Amino acid sequence: MAGLSTKAIKNRIKSMNSTRQITKAMELVAASKLRGAQQKAVAVKEYFTTFYQAMQDIASSSSSFQSKFLCPTEGKKPLYIVIAGDRGLAGGYNSNVFRMTIGMPQEAKVIPVGKRSVEFFKKRRFEIVTDDYTEAAALTTADCYSLADLAAQGFLEGSYDSLYIIYTNFVNLLSQQTERLQLLPLTLEEKEGPVSEKVLYEPDAETVFNRIVPEYLGGLIFGALSKSIASEQAARRQAMNSATKNADEIIAELDLQYNRARQGAITQEITEIVAGSNAQS
Repeated sequence: MAGLSTKAIKNRIKSMNSTRQITKAMELVAASKLRGAQQKAVAVKEYFTTFYQAMQDIASSSSSFQSKFLCPTEGKKPLYIVIAGDRGLAGGYNSNVFRMTIGMPQEAKVIPVGKRSVEFFKKRRFEIVTDDYTEAAALTTADCYSLADLAAQGFLEGSYDSLYIIYTNFVNLLSQQTERLQLLPLTLEEKEGPVSEKVLYEPDAETVFNRIVPEYLGGLIFGALSKSIASEQAARRQAMNSATKNADEIIAELDLQYNRARQGAITQEITEIVAGSNAQS
């Protein structure tokens, strides 16, 4: 910035102040959205736990219980649900999600969730099952259950032999971790002790179990989505907070540069006046 005029420096300060206002506003918006996403993530946890316990009880209701959702299969045809953001300016949030996709088998199919995820996989060799879930932040619980039904039906039909979801787990305001979770085939805990057959399920335990599984998957997907959105907003809040601090530092430096340039200009004017006065005398 050496040699810049006071007018040029003043224009730089004005431009930087405008940038700071934008980053500060984005930080506040992200903080507001973060609170709502956190509440959703907490609320769905109890719902998911209840469904898991129900499936656990049904699966242990009979020693001869069987379900295709519990059967591991030999093959390499996985389906991945990959949740990323709808826009950038969120630090390494999106890039961390896509880094987790490295090593996916060539036969893998994908359901991208979020604008950035859709854009990413449209440029890759993976088969996209559907690109209907472009706006991650706009997805409702009904959308998550629709997605779960689609995934569960495809698994039963043999279109793929396993189901994974890649999302970002919200740890705290400063920490978000990208994770890969296997959804299908299901793995239930083995209960110790004799099998209880006191509960009767109509028409039968397997039918009830298979009907509950998509609901359970929908709860898991909604929970992962809520955590991902919370993580995105936390990452954006942190990135915009850093950008605002950087803008403050640059503005302070420009102010100092402006004062020095102004002082130099005044000194130069005084020197010229004194020199002119001495010349006349």
